[in-house]
Parts: sequence; structure tokens; C-alpha cells
Amino acid sequence: MEDLSQAAKKVAAFVQTLTTTGGMRLKYRITAGAGASDPDGLERRDIYVELAGPDAAQLTERNGEGLRALEHVAAKILRLEPEEHDRISFDANGFKAERARDLRESAEDAAERVRESNRPYSFPPMSSRERRMLHMALSEHTDLRTESSGEGRDRFVVLYPADYQGTVRAPRRDDRGGYGRGRGGRGGNGGRSGGGRGGYGRRY
Repeated sequence: MEDLSQAAKKVAAFVQTLTTTGGMRLKYRITAGAGASDPDGLERRDIYVELAGPDAAQLTERNGEGLRALEHVAAKILRLEPEEHDRISFDANGFKAERARDLRESAEDAAERVRESNRPYSFPPMSSRERRMLHMALSEHTDLRTESSGEGRDRFVVLYPADYQGTVRAPRRDDRGGYGRGRGGRGGNGGRSGGGRGGYGRRY
């Protein structure tokens, strides 16, 4: 990434267009450098944008679709390569922080399940950023391995015993077109073998 101070200014200018041209009622704080690092260690972020205000909740609808859109646009502004997109992160009302904790918990639940059953575990389909976060959360389990499978919006992470041979089927959608959710891995299923300078403003 270019100089972090300049990058942060570009991001601030982008966010300000949301409040001026876009008319969104938002407050924002941008942190760059060491202060932006992810305490959970799941993102390699160098710039962290925290949003609040009356319209912040709109960005967390549909499982944070608005936040993902902002991250995508900001990454393009900074000319980041796809594998570098997690170097900038947006959050609103603590939504992403809570989601990171959920992913960490899901990873630990799944690791325990795979060790007990010696069978792979499939997580629900999720964004490329969240898949990377899962890979990171599970990387410390050296007796297990992760792979991404599927295509497009249906791409998902599978957790395997390290020496497992075979593949798994994709998680099945329910009758409403969504994916079931539950504490046991947050809606995944057991696999089946198939053979800062901040201030408040005015995706594997």
C-alpha cells in the first residue's frame, strides 16, 4: 500500500462523499497504522474505518452487504490487489467485530467436531473476506487443514482432518433459499465423503 497517511486521506474523502453527496447521516473515525491492527488477528488491516450515526444500521443489513460494498470501493480507490483487500476494513456499530467473534467461535466449534468425528466439516457459503478470516482462525490447528470449494456466491470453506482423503458436498439451501444457522459451527454441516489519526467526521 502507498503511504498510509495519504491512503487514509483518500479513504476519508471517499467516506465524506457518503455524508455530503450521498446524504447519509454518519460519523466516522479512521485509524491507520499499528492502531488499526485486528485484535483477533483475522484481518491484516492497515486502515480501519469505524462508522456510527443514524444511518449506520443500513450498512449492516443483509449480513453487512453495505460494509462489503464500501470495502470493495475503497480497495479500488487504493489500487489494492484482490489478496490485499483485507488491509482496509469498515465497521458500523460494532457489527464486524461481533461477526469476527462469531467466526472465531464457529472455527473452534468446527475444529472440535472434526477431531471427534474424524470427518470434514463444511461451513455455510460466505464472502471471500470471511473465508480468509476462517482460514486464518483455523491456521493454528496443525492437525487440521482448510480448503475453499464451490463457485461464486456459493463458495464455502471445508475443514478436514490433515490426512483426510476425499471431497464433500456443498451445504444445501433450505426451502427459503437461505442456509440454516445453528450453534454447531454456525450453520455448517458435517461433510460427507464423495470418494491512528482518527477523528469523527463533519472476502480465499
